[in-house]
Amino acid sequence: MLNNKKIAVDFDGTIVDDAYPAIGKTKTFAFETLKRLQAEGYRLILWTYRHGKTLDEAVEFCKNNGVEFYAVNSSFDGEVFDSENQSRKLDADWFIDDRNLGGFPGWGEIYNIIQDRIEFRVEGKEVLAYSKLKKEKKKGLFW
Repeated sequence: MLNNKKIAVDFDGTIVDDAYPAIGKTKTFAFETLKRLQAEGYRLILWTYRHGKTLDEAVEFCKNNGVEFYAVNSSFDGEVFDSENQSRKLDADWFIDDRNLGGFPGWGEIYNIIQDRIEFRVEGKEVLAYSKLKKEKKKGLFW
């Protein structure tokens, strides 16, 4: 199944445990999930604070684990950033980062959210998928 959805993925704390500038231990199911998303046609963008040598190391680490990115720190391969005429924000449909509100839910939950188009919200320190939330009974004729 091919699609044109782009997913921007952070590296430290998301694909691997945060050990910057070193490369931390791989997060459980990170590469399995990323490879599956790529096989389903999603275009993955590596979106990280890393640059120079540490960025090259992260890209090589991912390549050695079977994931090559559509783009790295840009909206598409070959993009030349022009601060006079464009925003630094990437063009992506989803952003996966350990610093999301509510924290990092884990790669299994991320895959389910993407596949099932699950909306979610944060309550306290817990990420709750709307499909799993207790539905409030409507009162009255229209609400």
